[in-house]
Amino acid sequence: MHGNLAKQGNRRGISELLLTLSDVDGTAGHGYATASGSGVGADLTRNLPNLADAAHYLCMLHGRHPGVIDHAAMRIADNEARNWLIKASDGFATERSLLTQVTVAAGPVPSTPGQSDAETTVMGQRHALDMLAQSDRKGCAVGAAFALVLDWVAIRRILDAAALRLGLSPRQSILPGRQETLRVAAAICEDEAIERAVHFGARQLLGQHRGLWDLLSARATARQAQG
Repeated sequence: MHGNLAKQGNRRGISELLLTLSDVDGTAGHGYATASGSGVGADLTRNLPNLADAAHYLCMLHGRHPGVIDHAAMRIADNEARNWLIKASDGFATERSLLTQVTVAAGPVPSTPGQSDAETTVMGQRHALDMLAQSDRKGCAVGAAFALVLDWVAIRRILDAAALRLGLSPRQSILPGRQETLRVAAAICEDEAIERAVHFGARQLLGQHRGLWDLLSARATARQAQG
């Protein structure tokens, strides 16, 4: 009896934890990614150099197949999680296509000091995500996949607005919804070890996203200083 209650508590805990992580530590909680007005960040969908920069580096991070979700799908044993990952993989293929279209339409990467260093940094981030998504620690890879789908809601808002700004017509996302994702996350956390691994994978992925937005913010500041 007490064991069942503890499991239910753990499962509610991971759902709440992932929700908080994505809202606070993800794209939605980053000042540059959500900036508006005429400051350094401005509005990514109105400032074309910033928009082109964001699209280009997001494409470097997530525009390649196989990606985080695809790698995770090849390493999961749980049937419910596998079904979610297959759906998420199919959905992200559409997102990858939109990201590529926006990147092309936005034009070349704006001239910015430290260009080669920036590209090296993002390539390092991509390698880190590849390693995370291929981790043998049970729950780690799918935790990263959960976080990517949850955080993509905020990224997709940027891409949608950018697409409209650039004359494109984005289709509706077919990624699993937030509630479905949280339900599957709760279902697979049968013990604390898996929960910790899911949390770790999610936190690491969101940390890479925050690092990317930090980099893009610094690049915007450098361009503004150039005049």
